[in-house]
Amino acid sequence: MTPEMRIDCGSGVWLERGVRCTLSDGVALVSDHYYPAGPGPWPTLLMRQPYGRDIASTVVYAHPVWFASHGYHVVIQDVRGRGESQGEFYPFRHEGRDGAETIAWLLRHPACNGRIGMYGFSYQGSTQLLAAAENPEGLLCIAPHMTAVDLYHGWFYHQGALRLFSTLAWGIQMLREDARRKDRRQDSDQLEAAWTNIRAQASTAPYGDHPAVGDSYLRDWILHRDRGAAFWAELDISTRLHQIRTPALHISGWYDLYLEGSVAGYQALRAGAGSPFARDHQYLLAGPWVHIPWGDQAGEARLGPAANFDTDDFLLRWFNHWLKDSGEFAQEPRVRHFAMGANEWHAADEWPAEAACTLYLHSGGRANSRKGDGALTALPPAGEEPRDIFVYDPEVPVAAPGGPQGFSGSFDQAALELGNNLLVYATAPVAAAIHLFGRPCVTLYAATSAACADLTAKLVRVTAAGRTEFLCIGIARSSWLFDSYAADSIHRWHFTLEPLSVVLAPGDALRLEVASSAFPLYDRNPSTDIPPEQAGPWTWRRSTQQLLHSAEHPSALHLPLCGGSVW
Repeated sequence: MTPEMRIDCGSGVWLERGVRCTLSDGVALVSDHYYPAGPGPWPTLLMRQPYGRDIASTVVYAHPVWFASHGYHVVIQDVRGRGESQGEFYPFRHEGRDGAETIAWLLRHPACNGRIGMYGFSYQGSTQLLAAAENPEGLLCIAPHMTAVDLYHGWFYHQGALRLFSTLAWGIQMLREDARRKDRRQDSDQLEAAWTNIRAQASTAPYGDHPAVGDSYLRDWILHRDRGAAFWAELDISTRLHQIRTPALHISGWYDLYLEGSVAGYQALRAGAGSPFARDHQYLLAGPWVHIPWGDQAGEARLGPAANFDTDDFLLRWFNHWLKDSGEFAQEPRVRHFAMGANEWHAADEWPAEAACTLYLHSGGRANSRKGDGALTALPPAGEEPRDIFVYDPEVPVAAPGGPQGFSGSFDQAALELGNNLLVYATAPVAAAIHLFGRPCVTLYAATSAACADLTAKLVRVTAAGRTEFLCIGIARSSWLFDSYAADSIHRWHFTLEPLSVVLAPGDALRLEVASSAFPLYDRNPSTDIPPEQAGPWTWRRSTQQLLHSAEHPSALHLPLCGGSVW
């Protein structure tokens, strides 16, 4: 780098902009390089991203200058088809090979000492996993945050239901940038108008006819509803876990869009990475955060000073350990998780096994809303109990935990629990503290009049002061859960909720809400065999759902009890 190309960033750090790496297919990728003070070469940190390399994910991380000031050569690269990089952007498709070839190029760069780590969250997390699956020489560690190993289960779908709002919002964001890059002014203006009113876009019905969908990767995500489709395996590493031989530091957020993807990704690599070394060096930090930003507030919840965890320092220690042989991560617990309620950090040697505490659903047949008589107790039903019945109307769906605009975070659920279109079952206030950590699940015996149906299960914490705080949610679609499904027949619905860590204080209670929608978090089930993306007001059908809780059909909530008392 000649002196006239050096841009002074202070602290002895210098920036070189617009460095080109030409790949084997002739496509040139462009990156910015930050050089530390003093003589090199140095260990290299690489982030590959589609949002503009000058941003460099500084919405959640320290600026690259900070990492460079700690002795790292930091490289921020525009992925194929984004920023100044050449080629066509199709999310996930090229990131494995492009990442591996970039790493091979960096090994020849005079500033690189041959030791490379990668970092980044969301899409930047997936670029790490896909590159690592190519097993490139020199890549010694990765730090994939708030992302997914399995794109179908952890990013786009949840047990058969499309994650509607996040899929539409992200797709519109990406397509808008594509239109700008290609100078398609009319398309850009249309997508910009949608983006400025992004929370209204999920209300388009049929959503497959949304103007943004067109013939694009957004349409591909919507149409490939089948987990078994080769489409998904070609985009992620879910079938190639054995090819990962790299230590990884995973970060997830209890209220992140990709919570399930992050935690399941950690678990998958802990069990199935391609070497004992890689399996033994998977770590997870599970914080109380939304996707952006990370701090002491998530929705309406104030989480205390411990939630302002210094993730930059944590990340620096991770890289120092693997790229500078500092040993400073050696005593770090396998899992650190923030316990909601107590608002403090806990450590665990492993992710917990299956849920260990069962509570059974009871009522006199009127569990509708929090005004009803639904209860959760440790005692199973002794005989017949009246069924609980509610009507699902896709035109007026039960709202998502963050309300009809789909906000993320811990929100008070009291107003949402007033409707008779959901069932509410509550424990008595606990006498002593109870810590839940892991994945809850439910076993629900239900019959529905619909040809295709959804059931949702949501957990909330009712504080001694009366606040009703959202904890976690799960959904299952009958077409995903059952090989054979018949309307008006009793079926056993067994499915998981997303993970959590929460401490119930003395006087707190737990509520389970059962419904058939959480819109716009998930797409609406039309209650027919019509694909959801093709359904709308003319084809939606109402359905009647019956939930059973009897000796023969003991519907139950299974909880991951970590410590404290029991019910």
